[in-house]
This record gives sequence, structure tokens and C-alpha cells, in this order.
Amino acid sequence: MRSFDLIIVGSGSGNSILTDEYADLDVAIVEPGRFGGTCLNAGCIPTKMYAYPATVGDQARDAIRLGLDAVIEGVDWPGMRDRIFARIDAISKNGLQYRESLDNVTVIQEYVHFVEPKVLETESGQRITADEIVLANGSRVSIPDVPGTDLPGVHTSDTVMRLDEFPRDVIVVGGGYVAAEFCHVFRGLGASVTQLNRSQRLLREHDDTIAERFTREAAEQWDLQLGWTLSGIERAEDGRLTVLAQASDGSGQHWDGTADVVLLATGRVPNADTLRPEAAHLDVTGGGLLAVDEYQRVLSDGEPVTGLWALGDVCSPYQLKHVANAEARTVSHNVVHPQDLRATDHRYVPSAVFTEPQIASVGMTEVQARDWAARNGEQITVKEQDFGDVAYGWAMEDHAGICKLIANARTGELLGAHLIGHDSSNLIQPLVQGMSFGLRAHEMARGQYWIHPALAEVVENALLGLDIPGQHVRD
Repeated sequence: MRSFDLIIVGSGSGNSILTDEYADLDVAIVEPGRFGGTCLNAGCIPTKMYAYPATVGDQARDAIRLGLDAVIEGVDWPGMRDRIFARIDAISKNGLQYRESLDNVTVIQEYVHFVEPKVLETESGQRITADEIVLANGSRVSIPDVPGTDLPGVHTSDTVMRLDEFPRDVIVVGGGYVAAEFCHVFRGLGASVTQLNRSQRLLREHDDTIAERFTREAAEQWDLQLGWTLSGIERAEDGRLTVLAQASDGSGQHWDGTADVVLLATGRVPNADTLRPEAAHLDVTGGGLLAVDEYQRVLSDGEPVTGLWALGDVCSPYQLKHVANAEARTVSHNVVHPQDLRATDHRYVPSAVFTEPQIASVGMTEVQARDWAARNGEQITVKEQDFGDVAYGWAMEDHAGICKLIANARTGELLGAHLIGHDSSNLIQPLVQGMSFGLRAHEMARGQYWIHPALAEVVENALLGLDIPGQHVRD
């Protein structure tokens, strides 16, 4: 059995914990897939590199409202794909080569699993151990258990961005953020898109107002089929793919559609099970996550295991790269400073969906806030500010954007922020900052200048529109 000072399972955010303080440690990095993790290779980065040109295409087609007659004459999908992955694949390759070049780092390109506490076994049968082990092996796509998902032309987010040719039409199965973003990508680049979703609601984790507005906007952009459960995929007579579905309400109705490409965007599952955590007596939550405490220590029977840490999708319900990075910073410090443990701050975790229009959120939804208020004897105040009510919104002739804020009516503490509209992923940042540093709503609004007539005025006006009796507002 080979012993190391530190084993890191996963090369995404886990790879980033190695600071100068680790230079004298004998380290193993275990990565059976593409070096760099999901975000770099098949997630955040390449999807946004597709989403941006798709947004440009959407805005060009919509420019007629502003008096511009713009035309998209074609899309060079192979050129776009090669531009994106030439950059990404080089980063992945160089990252692997750099780690392999270090005298104190060994890269193991195999899957591993526990055989006993603190002992991992590779696929080839080698056993490795270390005083400190960091589990950062992420998540994987979830595939529906129906016939036909293995047919050529059926893809997941791991593979669909590397298509050889741009499809004429795509059926996207799913109603979450991955499905939403890929519907936007393929529609924005000119394909005919159908979205098939089991429930009547898209983006079910989002605030009701935002989910309803996005569903309305999605229905205007592509063929939205709600209330259908995927039952199978077949090869059609013309060689294309036929998707079969049945009504989710049990009415017995059936639906079918044909397309060049089928994208299964039905969620992701943590890779905790691949580690065989039962062999190390590790706790796993009902959602399949490794259980950790606030210091990112892995738990066994509710107690932290000395020298065993986890971060990212394998233990976090957020499945967000910026959360994994924050947890990696926590682990990086705690491994080498066990007497000065730091906790990860998960209070105000923002997220964004890069569709057209964009969506961003942080904190409680209105339903969650009302439940919190009822349990704590508080009242909430809610303000919805249309983008089209501020000057820059007039310039855009905006009809979709909303900034929705939720606050404690007694204290002015902002409990949640939810935006849909142009550049929402950036507009939400001052709200995240204000919440993180304890600013009250009207302090955020009147404690600084807001550039006129920038779109950020929609945030200012929403803050001022919250009904907070007795809170001083400096005009």
C-alpha cells in the first residue's frame, strides 16, 4: 500500500487547495476523467461560451423592436466549437502536465473507492492511504431509466457541446437550469427547439414570480411541452430520433416528437456513492451527499472524522462552482491549520441561469420568507420593480425584466433577491454584497450613488420601494 501525506480525489476545485503551504507534502491527485473538473470541461465555462453568442443572436433577431433590421445569415458551429474547446482543452492538458511535473505530486488517473477508513483502492487494485484525504469528486449527469437513452444522437451536457454538426432541431428533456440554458443556446443559434418537462413548472427551485415569468418567455421562444413524462426514445424511419412521452397526470395521453438530437438535462447526482462510503462508515444524506460539518469535515455517525474533508458537489447541495471554490479555500486552510479551523459561509449563496433573459437569485423565495416570518413572529415586505420602469429599460423597450426583493419589514434586512432580465447575473451582485455585509435595504439604496441612467437603477428603485416603517431614508 502506498502512503501519502495528502490525497485529493478530484481535480476541479479540489486541485486549487494546493498553496505554497503544501510544497513539502507528498500529494496524490486522483482524477479518472478530464483534468480540471466539470466546470471547466463540461459545465459553467463552455456553456457560457455558447450562451453568449446565442444571446447575441437572440438580440439581433429582436432588434426590429428598436428600429434595427438585423439578420443572422449563418452559424459556424464547428468554428465556434473548436474555438471554445481549443482553449478549454489546452487549459485541462496544461493543468495535468503542470501537476505531473511537480516532484511532490503524483497524479492517479483511475477511479478509487474506500475499502476501509482512510484506505482507497484504485481500479487496478492499488491501495493508497494518507493522514489527510480530501474528497472533491463532484457529480455526474442523471440519466432517466427508459429505453433508448443509449442511442446515437442522445446526449447529455457532457457530450452535446462537442457535436460534429449543428442540428436542425433539438428536443431537450428537463426543466431545470441546465435544460433552460441549452434551450437558449440551440434556439439562439438557430435550431428548432422543443422542451419536454414532467411538471407544469420550469425552474422549480426559483421564486414563483421568476419561474412564471421565465415560463412565459420560454413559451414565446421555443415549443414548450409541459406535463409530459419521458417514456422512451426510438430510432425513426428517416434515421432521426423519436421521443415518446406520456401525460404526467395519469390521463393516459401520449406525446411524441422527432429531432436530430435529444438532450437529456434531467439533473445531476453526487458522486458520493462511487466512493463506497459505507466501507469507511461515512454518513450520507438522504440526497446522496457526503455529510460534512461547517468546517468541511466528513462525518461518521454524526462526528467529524479526523483528516477527512469534502468539498463541492459531492457534499454540497448547491452544485455551484463558486460554492465549491469557497469550500476549497476552507479546506485548504483547515488541512494545514487544524488548530485554527475556519467555517464556510453559506448564508448568501447567489446563482444565475444564463438564458435570454438572464435569471439570478440569492436568499429566500417569497414562499420561504413567509414561512420564516410565520415561525419567527415577523412580517415581510415585497417589492417587484419592472426593468421597463427605469430609463435604461425604456431604451431597451424591455417587457420581461423584474427585480423582486423580499425584506424583513421590521428591520429592513434583505431576505431574498430574485431577478429576471438583461444582465441579471451582474445586477444582483450589489445585493449579495449588501446582504453579506449586513446593510439594510434603504442603507443600500441611499448610502451610495447609483449611476443614472444605468440599468442598476432598477435595483435602487426596488430597494426604495420596500415598505419598512420607521427606517430613515436620506433623500
